[in-house]
Amino acid sequence: MATPNWLSRLVRRAPVIPVVRLQGVIAAEQRQGRLNIATVAPLLKRAFAIKSAPAIAIIVNSPGGSPVQSRLIGKRIRDLADEHNKPVLVFVEDAAASGGYFIAVAGDEIIADPSSIVGSIGVIMAGFGFVGALEKLGVERRVHTAGINKSTLDPFLPEKPGDVERIKQFELDIHQVFIDVVKTRRGAKLKAADDVLFTGEWWPGLRGIELGLIDTLGDIHEILHTRYGKDVELKMIEPKRGWLSLPRFGFSASGLSADAAATIEDRAIWARFGL
Repeated sequence: MATPNWLSRLVRRAPVIPVVRLQGVIAAEQRQGRLNIATVAPLLKRAFAIKSAPAIAIIVNSPGGSPVQSRLIGKRIRDLADEHNKPVLVFVEDAAASGGYFIAVAGDEIIADPSSIVGSIGVIMAGFGFVGALEKLGVERRVHTAGINKSTLDPFLPEKPGDVERIKQFELDIHQVFIDVVKTRRGAKLKAADDVLFTGEWWPGLRGIELGLIDTLGDIHEILHTRYGKDVELKMIEPKRGWLSLPRFGFSASGLSADAAATIEDRAIWARFGL
């Protein structure tokens, strides 16, 4: 005897897709709004623990940051995906740039908005030079080192050609790690030459498809409802409230509150992309 339709609907459960949202600047510092392996790993573990889930969805909205933390997060995503044999769908919101794109390529598919910013596959180090500033203020600075290169990047000393050369090599080495990961993960999907893709340039999602940096355009609700049915349930995997979610009132050496200083730094990183 056939099972009544109403009973079938009761018995058949709608698929549940865990959703992990990764938003913010990538940095090792344990602060609300920052992304690092310490804060992200527990969320990923909980998401992949949902055995009935047909896939894992990850929302990325990041202008980048620490190359180490980016790689650690991306590797943890792949390790769990391989261990649980689950596809990972990455959805880009405003940006998956630099380290944010490093994380995004851990997905089996990358879906973005037409105006999302993707790419920025490069390495940057920036600072300021205050050569002569202390002398004008009548301040004598005393620095003693063991190791001739220990004062590299000292903002109160003129740049040395040897220091610049070492820094450039440092950047090139890290850049190659980034390039290798993108090539490994995207493979034949990449549709442009290295001297186009890996210059540090970034593009909107529309161009990202042409270059092979992303797979398709869309948003999380549209894509998941189309693929898994209109009854699909999106289960947000959110951090448990703790000390990181509480207001902090520490002060940095500059006199700014620690949170205010971090906010200024984060805004400067986002501003590179006009966001």
